[in-house]
Amino acid sequence: MTRVLVLNGPNLGRLGKREPAVYGSATYADLSDLCVETGRRLGLDVDMRQTEYEGELVTWVHEACDNSTPVVLNAGALTHYSYALMDAVKMRTAPLVEVHISNLAAREGFRHESVITAAATGIIAGFGFGGYVLALHAIAAELDAGQP
Repeated sequence: MTRVLVLNGPNLGRLGKREPAVYGSATYADLSDLCVETGRRLGLDVDMRQTEYEGELVTWVHEACDNSTPVVLNAGALTHYSYALMDAVKMRTAPLVEVHISNLAAREGFRHESVITAAATGIIAGFGFGGYVLALHAIAAELDAGQP
């Protein structure tokens, strides 16, 4: 099975408690179960991780780059300003799909810009937890096509 990192940034561990009108009432544990099960069906070994710290997220992206590990990345608020994370994503050696639970373009103005998108394989936003499922399917398709 191909290993895939599903990396989540600040505040995503608070799913179910944080702004339920935006993010829903399902928890991070629910998201983790969904991703692991989706990965299993796709032949992917999903390693779920969440951190409140930019440096830790950057380190995990470096790990993925060094090991040619595909990544699903929801950087949370770091999406909009972390040039360190963008530089790490630029070093990717396997597919990396940026995902967001909400539609960034329908939110506050500062959320409209992602510094990560240009370095990612693609972006999925606005489909709730389903975006992670779509991202895992996209990674499986990219791997089948032999795309870095």
